[in-house]
Amino acid sequence: MCYPGLTVITPGTRLTVPGCWTPPTSPMAPGPPPHQAASPTCSTTPSSGPEEYWRLYVLKLSDDIGNFGEVRLPLLGCLGVSWVVVFLCLIRGVKSSGKVVYFTATFPYVVLTILFVRGVTLEGAFTGIMYYLTPQWDKILEAKVWGDAASQIFYSLGCAWGGLITMASYNKFHNNCYRDSIIISITNCATSVYAGFVIFSILGFMANHLGVDVSRVADHGPGLAFVAYPEALTLLPISPLWSLLFFFMLILLGLGTQFCLLETLVTAIVDEVGNEWILQKKTYVTLGVAVAGFLLGIPLTSQAGIYWLLLMDNYAASFSLVIISCIMCVSIMYIYGHRNYFQDIQMMLGFPPPLFFQICWRFVSPAIIFFILVFTVIQYRPITYNHYQYPGWAVAIGFLMALSSVICIPLYALFQLCRTDGDTLLQRLKNATKPSRDWGPALLEHQTGRYAPAIPPSPEDGLEVQPLHPDKAQIPMGSCSRLQDSRI
Repeated sequence: MCYPGLTVITPGTRLTVPGCWTPPTSPMAPGPPPHQAASPTCSTTPSSGPEEYWRLYVLKLSDDIGNFGEVRLPLLGCLGVSWVVVFLCLIRGVKSSGKVVYFTATFPYVVLTILFVRGVTLEGAFTGIMYYLTPQWDKILEAKVWGDAASQIFYSLGCAWGGLITMASYNKFHNNCYRDSIIISITNCATSVYAGFVIFSILGFMANHLGVDVSRVADHGPGLAFVAYPEALTLLPISPLWSLLFFFMLILLGLGTQFCLLETLVTAIVDEVGNEWILQKKTYVTLGVAVAGFLLGIPLTSQAGIYWLLLMDNYAASFSLVIISCIMCVSIMYIYGHRNYFQDIQMMLGFPPPLFFQICWRFVSPAIIFFILVFTVIQYRPITYNHYQYPGWAVAIGFLMALSSVICIPLYALFQLCRTDGDTLLQRLKNATKPSRDWGPALLEHQTGRYAPAIPPSPEDGLEVQPLHPDKAQIPMGSCSRLQDSRI
């Protein structure tokens, strides 16, 4: 594979960097000359051809997070194409994205199975699988391990992202969410374990081929997806086919995640405004959010983009998720009230939630989340990328990104407290933590029990949906996009 200014890249070769020592493959070969100093683009540690291709050509990695350099046009083009695809798939809301998700959610399993069958038949695959299954007990007390595990399960399941609430709002009122939650949780964990077998069987083959330990080739983060695993695939016969399947699977997984995140943001905007105009112009809202996402992603396509990507990944999608999920548990169980919540679930499902879930929601889940949060703060370590140490100002920006979503919760609580009626602060606090008068099922036919209206509705209003914001929208909700998108 040739590019201007680069050497030919084949398995086992390396890019030629002026003034840098190219590490030899033989462990008995001499090291670098003593007069050569390490530079940002050169490391005295061995690096493979795919790693140098990723770092020197794809990223053109700069030497500092503040040195943006130039915008990488190939990355910018990929960013634009991905946002266009996401917008087209969401142009009609869940009506269009729901059909696409049938493919994006199922085809990756086909690819995983193909790669698994190919991987376990390779020499050295068993060594890689045993490395994957062998626990490293010395890591059990490291806060970063628990924090990464929490971030992974929150990201894969969508906890505290808002996507679960958004997608669930399109279900029927009496949908068995208890069954769905169990199926989704088991499927998610099983898929993660299954993918581990696929990854480490190939990495075991790569380690056997190079004559090194599996730990030497096992990477994490972007390095695993874009360096280590693709490099292992180049060692297989018909390597372009396996690489095509692998990266196509990554694209589908990324699109599936982005569908949910974008739909969550669009739904939040439409529901909060709630007037007739924005309900009819939801497509333009989706377009505006997609354009904004593209513009905000441009800095990530610069030569310093990978630094900023990892900064957001370690702060914006780690601390904040744990804090928000803990606040959600406390708010629902102890402010809204666990009895009210259990009664709501019984009204929808027809049976109360099992005792195990009641105990988990009230005690176990908040305690575990709080433990992970405290443990992570106590053993906090500044972020690094390979051997690059992030400067203090970049770490400060990372904490600001983490607080940007969390700080909205106390700010809105303070705003709601100020606008609530009450003679004293305590009375205002009690009134502010009570459900609003229009709280309850959207459809009148589901408003039974403690949600039954004081005045019986007329027959012609039997299927009419009450407005969520009566002061903003005086239109029948039957004509809004909620029912058009089958949201009830």
